[in-house]
Amino acid sequence: MFRDWYARRMYSWETRLTTRDENRVVRPLEWGFEWIAPFLEANGFANALPGPEVLRDPPRRTAAEAAMVRINQLLIRNSDKFFGYRRPTDFRLEERFPELFPTNVRPETLARDAELREQAAAGKLAPAQFLRFTSPERTPYPENDLVNARWYPAPHPSTRKTRVPGAPAPAHQAPTRPKQAIVVLPQWNADGLSHNALCALFNRMGVSALRLSKPYHDIRRPVELERSDYAVSANIGRTLSACRQAVVDIRCCLDWLEEQGYEHFGVLGTSLGSCYAFLASAHDPRLRVNAFNHASTAFGDVVWAGQSTRHIRQAVEEAGLTQERLRALWAAISPVNYSEQFRGPKANGAGKNSLVVYANYDLTFPREYSLQVAEAFRRSGLQHEIRVLPCGHYTTGEFPYKFLDGWYLGWFVYRAFKALREEKARLSVAKDPSREAQEVAIQDSAR
Repeated sequence: MFRDWYARRMYSWETRLTTRDENRVVRPLEWGFEWIAPFLEANGFANALPGPEVLRDPPRRTAAEAAMVRINQLLIRNSDKFFGYRRPTDFRLEERFPELFPTNVRPETLARDAELREQAAAGKLAPAQFLRFTSPERTPYPENDLVNARWYPAPHPSTRKTRVPGAPAPAHQAPTRPKQAIVVLPQWNADGLSHNALCALFNRMGVSALRLSKPYHDIRRPVELERSDYAVSANIGRTLSACRQAVVDIRCCLDWLEEQGYEHFGVLGTSLGSCYAFLASAHDPRLRVNAFNHASTAFGDVVWAGQSTRHIRQAVEEAGLTQERLRALWAAISPVNYSEQFRGPKANGAGKNSLVVYANYDLTFPREYSLQVAEAFRRSGLQHEIRVLPCGHYTTGEFPYKFLDGWYLGWFVYRAFKALREEKARLSVAKDPSREAQEVAIQDSAR
């Protein structure tokens, strides 16, 4: 009886949270071939695009749909190219005041936004550093193509001004410790401050963090939008493009971190960010620490069955599509199709360590799909952990569940990066078995 009462209460709470925003817009289905055409043409796949007569003639909708399904299969077969990129050359750090960039018009949100603006104008808000560079995936929106990632560098002895001269540095600031960093991607429609507390937590562990603004989010959001609608929408091609852009942006962040001397890398994604994080890790062996906060298998399944994407489902249903057909139209951005790439070759025992968190009462990433992810990890033989939250998708951000989720994520990230330091220590001793080298390795791995 208690379980039934708790489930009803949680589903009711979850539904209230997913329906309180009234600015969701139902946009009609669009194939969006023009969004994927530049990639296809640049890589010799232009013949996969349908002719203009197919797009002009509504009765030929079946032909257009079949063409998009074929393109998805082509992208899966050539995913290294699809999620490949040319390294940016304009990395730079920009200093400015943090902003909220709200995605809803609720009074409490607008009041918080106004308060932040007033604090910045009065000089009561500390400026922050943001990594900026031009995304390799271009769109018609210049503001979206300028990548934004708030930079949370872990303190080191050379930059710590408050330490007493001659005093020993804290363990996580030891000069010989390898530099470690994680890229953090919040959920769909996250505001500009979401997940910043996690980044500060990772700093306390000695891990630097880049909190990445996903495509069409916060400062990258086009002016005509109130929400980050273009990241996931009934425009099939634009949604494919947004996912590709997010994945290559993550990988570009790793390039910049490497330039700063970082050796170990991780990624943490929540909800939509979890999908982006998985695809990036499947195509980039540098990502050894992986935290997937709410996970699912097929992109189309979540959009069809999820409560927070009901406005998109309405559009595709009105166009006559079914769940199975939508799944095929977004197969190229579905994690389920890249399990082999994620598993990858293991060299010198170097594999990935992953955390999968899902919620028992999730109405946005339905539990059945999260269970499929958990089962796939169990069968894979990969090092991983599964954690289950006694709440839903939106209620993860509410008291007390946000602290439980933060504990799962923080404790995993701490241990996973520590394991990488221990691995490096073992390899160092193997290369130089002298007693002095062993002592240094032991000290470094213990920090």
